[in-house]
Amino acid sequence: MANFFQNACKPEGFGGKIVVNMMNSGHAKMAEWGFGFLRLGETDNILDIGCGGGANIAHMLKQCPKGTVKGIDYSAVSVEKSGKVNADAIKSGKCEVVCGSVMELPFEKEQFDVVTAFETVYFWPGFHKAFAQVYKVLKKDGTFFICNEACGKNSADEKWTKMIEGMVIYTSEQLKQYLEEVGFTNIEARENDKGWLCITAKK
Repeated sequence: MANFFQNACKPEGFGGKIVVNMMNSGHAKMAEWGFGFLRLGETDNILDIGCGGGANIAHMLKQCPKGTVKGIDYSAVSVEKSGKVNADAIKSGKCEVVCGSVMELPFEKEQFDVVTAFETVYFWPGFHKAFAQVYKVLKKDGTFFICNEACGKNSADEKWTKMIEGMVIYTSEQLKQYLEEVGFTNIEARENDKGWLCITAKK
């Protein structure tokens, strides 16, 4: 069972396909809550890091009818699923989904108005480099948006870090410190009674 849950980190094979499908439905409520704190413009160009099953890409495409949404994930299973979910937008040139890592984003500097990260920073191996990569591809005054189902203050969440190798749950204070060290400002953190965490930061 532990191996199955490892797919939450990097979906692979048949088990990974099951997990990616579960992500789209299982994270929907949290994503809806988080989107309430993210202002999107109709012409925004957006990057979704760790795009998983592609549901959040689809949502943002609707919010930005004159913009673009790109997704990146280091799981080929996730890239395939996100591509299928957003096939029409990809055909029309409004969307692109690529396989790659946050540690070396394959995009030009100052390309995006918004960069999002839903349920993924738990697995990033080094925040200084990862956040610096995000900072690089964001336009001036761009927004970095983090949304997590765990805020690091609920002991019940520790079961996940025991089952999923490489997973670390961070508090808002820890994330804010890393963001500030890279250069982000106007950092706002919000939590709800379910322990969900949402952070917005400006370049």
